[in-house]
Amino acid sequence: MALGKYLFAGGLGFVLGGPIGAVVGVVLASIVPNVQELRPNSQKASVQGDFRIVLLMLFANVMKADGEVKKSELNVVKHFLVETFGEQGALEALQLLKEILKQDYSTAAIAQQASSHFNYSQRIELIHLLFMISAADKVISANELNTIQTAAQYLITANDFESIKAMFFKTETNSDWAYKVLGVEKNAPDEEVKKAYRKMAMKFHPDKVNTLGEEIKKQAEEKFKEIQKAYETIKKERNIA
Repeated sequence: MALGKYLFAGGLGFVLGGPIGAVVGVVLASIVPNVQELRPNSQKASVQGDFRIVLLMLFANVMKADGEVKKSELNVVKHFLVETFGEQGALEALQLLKEILKQDYSTAAIAQQASSHFNYSQRIELIHLLFMISAADKVISANELNTIQTAAQYLITANDFESIKAMFFKTETNSDWAYKVLGVEKNAPDEEVKKAYRKMAMKFHPDKVNTLGEEIKKQAEEKFKEIQKAYETIKKERNIA
C-alpha cells in the first residue's frame, strides 16, 4: 500500500498550495510515485489528512528547535504515533516525517496557512498535540516552547495557549496551574470559577474535533480530563460543593 493512501492521501485537499504545499509537494513527489493521482475521497477525509500533515510539519519544527533531532526524540514520536494511529499509520507517518525533517520552512508560515483552513477547535487541538509530543520525554525545552508559542500566535488566543500550557507545567503541591487552565485569577469568586469551568469544558469538548477522526478525538479527551482535574483541584481547595 503506497504511503498516503491509508493515512495522508485525503489530506491533499489544500496542502499542495501555499507554503505548506511547497514543502509537501517535494516530499510526496519523492516517496509517492503518482502523487497527482491522490485525491481526497471526501471533505472529511481531506480535513483529517490535512490536519495530520500539518501536525507532522509542526512536529518536525519542534523536534529541530534545539538545533538537532535526537534519536531519543524520534523514538518518542514513534511511540506517540503508534499510540495515536496504530502500527500501519505510524509507519507511514514516520516515513513522511523523516522526509519533512530534511526540509526547512517557517513555523509562522505554516500556522498562518493552517489558521484559515481549520476551525478554532481543531486549531486548539493542534497546539495541544504539539505540547503532548514535546512533553512525552518529560521535558519541554525553552526552544520547543518558543516554537509552539510561535505557531499558537496564529492559531489560538493567548489565553487558550496559557490554558493548554498550564496543563503541562502543573505541580501537585501548588494549585496555581488549575486556575491558569480555567483562565481565572486565584482570588476569583466561586461563581466565576464555575462559569469559567463550564465555558472551558464546552470549548475544549472532544466532540468538537469529531471530523479529525477517532484517533485525534481520543487525544482530545486527555485535554478535557485536564480541565476536569483543574476544576476538581479548585473545588477541593475551596470546599465547593
